[in-house]
Amino acid sequence: MSGFDLEAYLRERRGRVERLLADRAGGWRVSVPERLAEAMAYSLLGGGKRLRPVLALAAFEACGGAPEDEPVVRDFAVALECVHTYSLVHDDLPAMDDDDLRRGRPTCHRVFGEATAILAGDGLLTEAFGIVVDGPQQQRARLVGLLATAAGAAGMVGGQELDLQMTGRRSDGASLPPLEAIEEVHRRKTGALLACAVEGGAVAARADEGRVAALRAYGEALGIAFQIADDVLDVVGSPEQMGKSGGGDEAKGKPTYPALVGLDGARSLARQARDRAIDALAGLGDEALALRALAAYAIDRVN
Repeated sequence: MSGFDLEAYLRERRGRVERLLADRAGGWRVSVPERLAEAMAYSLLGGGKRLRPVLALAAFEACGGAPEDEPVVRDFAVALECVHTYSLVHDDLPAMDDDDLRRGRPTCHRVFGEATAILAGDGLLTEAFGIVVDGPQQQRARLVGLLATAAGAAGMVGGQELDLQMTGRRSDGASLPPLEAIEEVHRRKTGALLACAVEGGAVAARADEGRVAALRAYGEALGIAFQIADDVLDVVGSPEQMGKSGGGDEAKGKPTYPALVGLDGARSLARQARDRAIDALAGLGDEALALRALAAYAIDRVN
């Protein structure tokens, strides 16, 4: 986006998020069994794009959130990253994707064992809801509902189940599921929490329902763009760039956008989804510059 320094914006917002996460993890030392607290902190503080909390903050700002509501969006941002991290810890388990590397480091179960990794994921998930509800503001109850829907059986968990059902299919084209089926997996598994992030940021800012709906549409389109880009990067990205092993989807027989429509077709679909996301912000002015730039970043990134 012309005139908008996304790199500086991300650096500042990620720094803010990292401090919030570190503060939260520090509190676990006095209330959580030592090894479990260590596993939770290892997973949560292991780096990453922090896209979900950054999106929540950006949506809050785009809707003119008041200073008195900043504690709400800060707590929501931390909760989003807790939920996202829990999903990664569980996805990496041998019963799921069986991955050894995450964010450039050994996965949680490789360091702490499967049992503690499962408990660390459980702890992060339940911690998230405690964080969101801890305050007097009326928006918090609605945010709990949004987060539960996005993370639960109708959202991320359901998407993971659909993903498991498709894993292992032959990748010869004839046996691949239709594009709509792949989109449904990613709408739930990836898109639901991304949409929740921007919708929740608007709710935290007490935005009107029209603006909340526009940001939800933005997030849903962004989720598809982001996942298609992930599928492309799994083919063309290096382990050093990605912080995880490349080519994992193909090796596991997962149907992906590149497998179905080729790399060029996948990139075209990502651009279309990006454009839908940006179009959803038509009613917002310069206050949404960060969200527009983040839509472009979702498909232009290298990890």
